[in-house]
Amino acid sequence: MWQYDGRVRPRTADMPGPGEESVWDYPRPPRLVSDMRRVLVSVGDHVIADTRRAVRVLETASPPTFYLPPDDIDQTLIVAASGASMCEWKGAASYWTVLLPDGTRIEAVGWSYPKPKPAFAAIAGWLSFYPARLHCEVDGERVRPQPGGFYGGWLTDEIVGPVKGEPGTGHW
Repeated sequence: MWQYDGRVRPRTADMPGPGEESVWDYPRPPRLVSDMRRVLVSVGDHVIADTRRAVRVLETASPPTFYLPPDDIDQTLIVAASGASMCEWKGAASYWTVLLPDGTRIEAVGWSYPKPKPAFAAIAGWLSFYPARLHCEVDGERVRPQPGGFYGGWLTDEIVGPVKGEPGTGHW
């Protein structure tokens, strides 16, 4: 462990530069932060979501997860998917599948918290999408998926880590 600006972080953590955020500066438990940048989610020519009203969930060691308001999502392109999971902070999650007009299905592309725990009530019914399964952008920058397959964090050039999900992070 080492310190800078009064913060404690692992020795393996990257030092953030100007305009960058370290996942090691994010809190635990996580917090919600409004984000007015343009967030676009699409597949092929189909825009699934387009908003400037996203909310990021910031949690230690993970890249942000962007939640999008249901009013800014094309509800004709998503259907409920099977499965559920439990987050210790947010509560029970439901999953979503994309169903395109030509019948193409892309399974389990996103999730939401219909009835989150009180600290996360602001994102009740809002959706987040896996950037590994759909094309996701923040202000025109293509989002890279959080490593590891399970996690849904959105990696952009402003985020420095290392982040949970990379090789050797299973004990985090």
